[in-house]
Amino acid sequence: MDLDVFVSAHRAEWDRLDALLRRQRRLTGAEADELVTLYQRTATHLSLIQSSAPDPQLTGRLSQLVARARGAVTGTRRASWRDVTRFLTYGFPAAVYRARHWWVPTALISTAVSILLGWWIGTHPDVQSSIAAPSELRELTRPGGQYETYYSSHPAASFAAQVWTNNAWAAAQCLILGVFLGLPVLWILFQNMLNLGVGFGLMSSAGRLDTFLGLVLPHGLLELTAVFVAAGTGLRLGWTVIDPGPRTRRAALAEEGRAAIGMAIGLALVLFVSGAIEGFVTPSGLPTWARITIGIAAEVAFLAYVYVLGGRAARTGETGDVEAAERSAAVPMAA
Repeated sequence: MDLDVFVSAHRAEWDRLDALLRRQRRLTGAEADELVTLYQRTATHLSLIQSSAPDPQLTGRLSQLVARARGAVTGTRRASWRDVTRFLTYGFPAAVYRARHWWVPTALISTAVSILLGWWIGTHPDVQSSIAAPSELRELTRPGGQYETYYSSHPAASFAAQVWTNNAWAAAQCLILGVFLGLPVLWILFQNMLNLGVGFGLMSSAGRLDTFLGLVLPHGLLELTAVFVAAGTGLRLGWTVIDPGPRTRRAALAEEGRAAIGMAIGLALVLFVSGAIEGFVTPSGLPTWARITIGIAAEVAFLAYVYVLGGRAARTGETGDVEAAERSAAVPMAA
């Protein structure tokens, strides 16, 4: 293709499209029809140039022109409270529900690993001595020691914000890094379970397991569930790379990736709740039974939210992906 001849033949159409897009007043019916026609032609011209005679400057100009025209033709869509409500009542719980075959086993296996690590640490003094000196361990586990004062070492609001930030980042890493065959997710998950197992083992060896559980369970049930959901979703995303199923690998990753992004937003809200419990309830003067009851209530509420609302939405075909109108068009494929 002779690029100079092609540009000379179609420059007037591109200039006319640009003029229509710059028009300040409302377009007439005929002008709107002309805008649509010129948009379609220019998009075709851009495709021809990219495939036959790519020119960076011309391609850039036409790409911007086509993007502006697409916005004018299709209109811009703004998020509304309807979108937020739909996400919270359908999209997010359905995505968590659909991923249950990944995050429930992840939760069970991870909890078992953490308990085994805690038992191993708690019953082997040589392992404890490799963690810290005996005097440091006594300072950690004694009444009023560092394990207890940790939750009240900062003002409740700032502590809750710090906890939420750390946990939300860990969950986001699980979701983002899952695409690397899920391997980074396993490492992040192991680090979390190791930290939990160390506390479990050291406090149990000091005869203060009840105190440890009273400090961890109020916020830990919901917090760990959110981490398990993120890890399970990340592992599923990694498996999609290996086995996309009947979809193309690109389509499968796009669908699961969009759902994972939505999952990250939803889990940030869940972790905000667990962070608030950790900042305000865990270090409070409430009796241990009351603090644990609050943690159990939050966990039961989340599971009911997922299995009732999410299950109902999933059975109607909701996947947690964006609405069909917002997705890129897909080319039909033969089975």
